[in-house]
Amino acid sequence: MKTFMKSGLSLVAAVALVSFTQSCKEQSAGQKNDLAMNTAVEAETVKRPLSDEFKKYWYAGEAEITSYKLKQARYGEIREGNSVLIYVTEPFHNQKQVKADGNNPDNIPVLKLNSTKNYLTGIYPYSIMSSSFYPVHDNSHATKVTFSSQEWCGQVYAQLNNREKFEIMSHSYFESEADASMKLEKTILENELWNKIRINPEGLPTGNLKIIPSMEYIRLTHKELKSYDAIVSSSNKNGITSYKINYKELNRTLEINFTSAFPYTIQSWSDSFKDGYGPKAKMLTSTGTKLKSIKSPYWQKNSNEFLPLRDSLGL
Repeated sequence: MKTFMKSGLSLVAAVALVSFTQSCKEQSAGQKNDLAMNTAVEAETVKRPLSDEFKKYWYAGEAEITSYKLKQARYGEIREGNSVLIYVTEPFHNQKQVKADGNNPDNIPVLKLNSTKNYLTGIYPYSIMSSSFYPVHDNSHATKVTFSSQEWCGQVYAQLNNREKFEIMSHSYFESEADASMKLEKTILENELWNKIRINPEGLPTGNLKIIPSMEYIRLTHKELKSYDAIVSSSNKNGITSYKINYKELNRTLEINFTSAFPYTIQSWSDSFKDGYGPKAKMLTSTGTKLKSIKSPYWQKNSNEFLPLRDSLGL
């Protein structure tokens, strides 16, 4: 098994400003929904303006929660389970790179994606979560990306912070991976593309690119964390846009399908790669297919009386 190693390409990164939606914590009585300026914004950075349509949908004080039927390749077999994508805007403390507790000059507005997957591998369960925090003004790489996986053998955790370079730290119960830290030059992150789809799909990059694959793929396949050559294309048919990333070196193709019209809802995905070890290793395709979607301030609905709401998501 391989530990993380250095590589990558440079791109300019910077930061911009403004947010007021709050999640996972009730808004304090004295806290205002002010727009906060970030004095660290680089001069050449241009904020992409937010449309009224975007503000009405994403700044309504609710998260968008969508459930998916999951078929996941693991250990050379397809496992059935469920996945949930939770999108919500929130203020992000740019210096500390955590959700801001209140207004401060360093806050920037981000669209956060918490992606969860749950499935069984024989007798024991897998629980996976990835989080990406991406500026709503679409003028920087993701500010932060995290990944964790829990199963009966143990757990692994990785975190990427966007500073002068991408700073990555990881921990694993495997001796060969154990505790590691590294820095990478900035380039496109696969994780951030899932956020960018929801903000500005017209600006999705295509062509021959360098992309750092998702942390989930890197950690579960024990690949080297670096940027890989990728051929990226986009096509439209019957109101659905298909965004395809082909990593030739990894023999992997990821395709994300979303509605071509706002709010660009992700309808399904497929991820084809060689999975398993020894004689069980084979090309398999993991898929996620949309079941149901709701908008809700779920952080306010944590008492037992709200358990039936899970039925509305088919969970």
